[in-house]
Amino acid sequence: MRAQGLGVSYKILIIDDEEVVLDSCAAILEGSDYQMATASDGKHGLKLVQEFQPDLVFVDLKMPGMPGLEVIDRIHTVDPSIVTVVITGFATVSSAVDAMKRGAYDFLPKPFTPDEFRLITRRGLEKRKLVLETAALRKEKEMLRENFAAIVSHELKAPLGAVQQNLFVLEAELSGNLTEDQKRRLERMKSRITDLVKLIHTWLRAISVDIETIKEKFEPMSVASVISKAADSIQPHATRKDIEIVTSLEDPLSPIFGDEGTLAEVLINLGNNAIKYSYAGSQVLIKANEANDHVLISITDTGVGISKEDLPFIFDDFYRGKTSQTGERGYGLGLALSQRIVEIHNGSISAESELGKGSTFVIRLPIYSRDHHPQPPLQAEVIPSP
Repeated sequence: MRAQGLGVSYKILIIDDEEVVLDSCAAILEGSDYQMATASDGKHGLKLVQEFQPDLVFVDLKMPGMPGLEVIDRIHTVDPSIVTVVITGFATVSSAVDAMKRGAYDFLPKPFTPDEFRLITRRGLEKRKLVLETAALRKEKEMLRENFAAIVSHELKAPLGAVQQNLFVLEAELSGNLTEDQKRRLERMKSRITDLVKLIHTWLRAISVDIETIKEKFEPMSVASVISKAADSIQPHATRKDIEIVTSLEDPLSPIFGDEGTLAEVLINLGNNAIKYSYAGSQVLIKANEANDHVLISITDTGVGISKEDLPFIFDDFYRGKTSQTGERGYGLGLALSQRIVEIHNGSISAESELGKGSTFVIRLPIYSRDHHPQPPLQAEVIPSP
């Protein structure tokens, strides 16, 4: 096992049992602005992954001892962002494809030329750069979300709460001494403050989802039960707008694994949105069926629809498209919150829409399996829409 310092910048590790391959790769990259290390077997290579912390790792699939596929799996367990490239003989290209399915970025067939090795090295490091930049942007976004939550909570929520409480006290103290016009103005102030407090709670709910707390409540659950509760919740809104709620559920439906309360919140949000942007006298269809080991829940309306320009951004925080024909507007948080909840459940949410023809939102959730969701240990007997 040898390590050769070649300057700063990226680190490259090559794991191969052929000395000639290690020597040729080192010679090809000599003079480049890389740090390089080599290992002649998987065990030593994994030790270097921990110590050397490479950006790009070349792994030979056919090695004595630990096979290349296992090495790749263990590398990605240590750090999923490390880019791996498999080195393979022509007779094992199918194995290389299998390795790519398991997370390898590309493969390099033997024998290879210096130009081929340089090209795939450059591509692998470009991939690594993109992965790191994406991770950094994601972390920055999370930090901004946390900072915003702190600002909203301390700098807005507390003062508004104090104003609201003082208005209640003032109303009680002046009871009987106010004119009708003063009473109306006081009610308007109370109403506006209440709306602002509700908005702040919506913001905090959307940007401060406690993933671990939600996951602690996961258990096998009925999709039909969640849909029933959501439909009951949105029915008064539908009645006020003269809109019919229609449900169509495949029978039977397999159970899913999750938290009934938060999933019902997602369906209520989507259902209220469908009602909000629908025309009076129309229908909102809630449908559920199974496909490819998933339960699909769709909510379809025939309302105003979403423009092609807005559709790619509707799940972004605070995004609000063009003013709808209904004149109703939200805060641009409900769909972002719904997406986070669905993703916590290892699912996905998508939307299709056309202006003037309505929208369909589809939630995909994996079917519950005991093999993938082990039961918790037995315990003693002491047991809003945007």
